[in-house]
This record gives sequence, structure tokens and C-alpha cells, in this order.
Amino acid sequence: MPIAPLTGHTELRARLAEALEADRLPRLMLFVGPQGVGKQRLGLWLAQRMVCSHPGPVEPCGTCPPCRQVLDLAYPDLHWMVPVGRPKAGESDKQQEEVAEAIGKVMEERRKSPLWGTAEGLDAHFMATSQLILRRASLTPAAGRRKLFLIGAAERLIPQESSPEAANALLKLFEEPPADTWIILTTSDLGRVLGTIRSRAVTVRVPPVSEMELRAFLAEHAGVSGREVDERAIRARGSIGAALAQDKGENGARRAAEEVLTAVAKGPVTRLERAMRQGTFAARGDFTTLLDALADRIESALRAAHGAPGGDRIDGFEQTTPDVLLAMLGKVQVARATAQGNVNPQLLLAVLQQDLAAAAK
Repeated sequence: MPIAPLTGHTELRARLAEALEADRLPRLMLFVGPQGVGKQRLGLWLAQRMVCSHPGPVEPCGTCPPCRQVLDLAYPDLHWMVPVGRPKAGESDKQQEEVAEAIGKVMEERRKSPLWGTAEGLDAHFMATSQLILRRASLTPAAGRRKLFLIGAAERLIPQESSPEAANALLKLFEEPPADTWIILTTSDLGRVLGTIRSRAVTVRVPPVSEMELRAFLAEHAGVSGREVDERAIRARGSIGAALAQDKGENGARRAAEEVLTAVAKGPVTRLERAMRQGTFAARGDFTTLLDALADRIESALRAAHGAPGGDRIDGFEQTTPDVLLAMLGKVQVARATAQGNVNPQLLLAVLQQDLAAAAK
């Protein structure tokens, strides 16, 4: 089944197509925007536009063999790298094979169900992923004149804050990609992308889609109708991913984030009770998903504090200043990096709640 068509970003598409036609398209781009607004799907669109046999002024034709292969996630010179689980093999070559197999399974799942969600909380781009990218980048294109690497969730190139090897291994490639190679990184959290990567890439801001475009997508491609379209579009704030997550149970993480913030506001006893209800080691993936939702929730409060659209104050923190919210967000980001190690989620959540309460004083 082909992936769903790209929704929105009309002006950005026109600029990218113009740069491509003028041979000015940057070789390394970092697509930055809120989670779920279509950054990776935009990267796939650009790949299709680059290999299309009969492109229009902006859009690819959508019918030539290369276009169809991209839409079927089968074009041999498109390498879509997504976060996967840590490889278990001991040897480097076998780790790369394991990563390639895991990514292949993800692609197969997305062919069957093209409305994908976010990666699991502990999935990342490990050293073996970087080595696989380097190996593929050294090969000549198999079908056309260009290779394109789409590296989703680039902030996960650093699985641990103290171990940036996976990201560093790619710096030479990012500095000078082969003449036939373009690379697109995507992230919803620019601050977690290694600074040496940010300095090498051209940042491309990918904004939320309009509410009208979001409504049309839900009605046409997600089987949503009636009043539910309006409700989801309002809550999603221009993020197709957020609108779809409301149908996949991912809103449970948002509810859990609200619980944590309520506990922080209520005091030590409630904080301890909430920490004890957190899953232990076996549920670390759920825990990092909670931390991601917690960061999103604080970022929403920051938008509200600055009067930006789509913001929403946090109950119990209505008068909190932007500086304090930024400090709270920093605490969550530190916890998110720590959570990638061998830590007890209950203990880490208890410490995080105490840190958030101290920051909010």
C-alpha cells in the first residue's frame, strides 16, 4: 500500500523544488518542527521529486516507476533510517545486519499501515546504524544518479548524553557527502541534536499544517468523520501525528504527563505516590515515552506564556514564568538522557518530580 500523500507545506515544497531545479539544494538539511507535522513525509516527497522522470514545476508526477517506488518505500537509492532497538550481536558486521533487518521490518509495517506513529522510547540510532549509513553512502547509486538518506529523529543519534559516538561517526560524511548523495535529518527537538551536526546542516523549519488541511487529511485518510474531526483538529494544533495518536492510545502518555505535573504541584506525598506507580525496569520504554510527553506539555505551556498560538497552561502552574518553564524543561531533558542508561524509572521519576518542584519555586 503506498504511503499517504503529503499534506500541507505548499510554500516550503515550492522553495525546495526551486532550489533543486537551480542546483542549489543543500547536501545536508535538518528539518526541524513540532512532532507529527510531517517532517519525514516531506523528506520522502523531496526524494520523490529528486528521482521523478517527469516532474512538474513543483510536484513529482507520481506515476513514473521511480515515483511509485518511493511511494512504496522500495526505491533502492532511498535509505530511510529510523530508530530501532539496540543490536544484540557482538560483531560490528552482524550488528549492522541486525539494524538493517530491523529497519526493513519497520518499512514493511509502514507499507501495510502507512499512518505511522513515533518510535519506541528506547529505540535509537546506534553506532551500528551510523556504520550502516557510512557503508551505504560509499556505494554508487543502484537505480539513478542520486542517493538520498532520510534520518528520522536525529536527536536519537545520541543514545546516551555521555556517549555521542553514533553521531560523531557521521561527522565526516556530513561535512563532505559524496557527490551523488543528499542527506536529510529530522528532529522535533533541536536542542538534543549534537551541536557539531547543527553547525554543518542547513536548518529548514517545517511548520504545523493548517487546521483546514488537518481536517481534510483526517476525513480522507484516517477514516474520521463528523464532530470527531473538529475535536481532533483543535487538540492536535497542526500536527497530523498528534491527531492520529488520539486514535492509537498514545494519549495515555499525555495523561500520565498531566498526572506527574499535578503531583509536582500538590506536594511531596503525592509526588512519592505517583513515582511508586511508575513501572520499573521492564517498562523503561513506556517511561521514556512519558518523559517525551512531559517535555511536550511544558513546551505547550511555554507557548501559552509567550502568547503563541497552540499553547496551553498547566493546572497549578498558571502563573509560572517562561524562565521557570524553561528550567523545568531542562530538568526533563536531563532525565530523558539519563533514562537511556540502566536506571530505575521509579527512582528517576521521584528525583525528577523533586527537581521540577524546586525549579518551580
